[in-house]
Amino acid sequence: MRNPVALSLLLAAALSIAPSRAEEIKLPQVSPGARVVQSIGITDVEISYHRPAVKGRVIWGGLEPWGKVWRMGANEATSISFTHPVKLEGREVPAGKYALFAIPGQDRWTVVLNKEHKQWGAFGYKESEDVLRFDVKPEAGPHTEWLTFNIVPDSRTSAVVEMAWEKVRIPFKIEVDVDGIVWSRVDAVLAATPKPNDFMMATHYALESNTRIAEAAAWIDKALSLKEHVWAYELKARVLQRQGRIDEALESLDKAIAMGRAQNLGEDFVGNLEKLRKEWKPV
Repeated sequence: MRNPVALSLLLAAALSIAPSRAEEIKLPQVSPGARVVQSIGITDVEISYHRPAVKGRVIWGGLEPWGKVWRMGANEATSISFTHPVKLEGREVPAGKYALFAIPGQDRWTVVLNKEHKQWGAFGYKESEDVLRFDVKPEAGPHTEWLTFNIVPDSRTSAVVEMAWEKVRIPFKIEVDVDGIVWSRVDAVLAATPKPNDFMMATHYALESNTRIAEAAAWIDKALSLKEHVWAYELKARVLQRQGRIDEALESLDKAIAMGRAQNLGEDFVGNLEKLRKEWKPV
């Protein structure tokens, strides 16, 4: 018969060299997990949730009672996160991750953002941890069997979040100070040790947002003083055209066309510049 002490030592040795994390059993969830991400400018909005099904049940006023805090999904509390500060229905919310709850009502719902995003359902919910509450009017819609969140762009600075389940839709709007966030980053980069591409990117955004055009003229000249680039000449032409300096714009555009041909950048690229030239100065 083997010595039980020896067996114990052998087992302890085996455990000491075993992987620190054994493979875990993972079972499918009745309400599968889901995630939706949408960018507004350079701000990412992400919603993580689990999708319960209707399964012929009475949902509103039944499975989910009126007037009671609900996790807006199943299993863990639904979460929503923002990589920059945003506005929800006009109210400011700092960047971060939050639990997303709702209090259903027949004519009005209250949407709740709560600091504690790591919680199971709403069983540990504390109103004292709320960051924001706002009311929305529920909307009717076609039957949606599996609870679904969508984030739909509404403009270059906003999007609408919509939760759909059964025949109810709950929408709310997210707004982002896109220009403020981007310009803050641009200014920080240009105040450090900027490269030619940094000046070109800043110029591009000035044209795209139609702001700081006078500064963009100086930025693109700085880029060209550091390194000639076909895109830099195109950007300079666009800045000059935006300022109404058409003759100078055409000179810069001609340089971009010549460089594009010399570098064999293709007829699509050069052709688009030539088309732009005809728009600025019709024959």
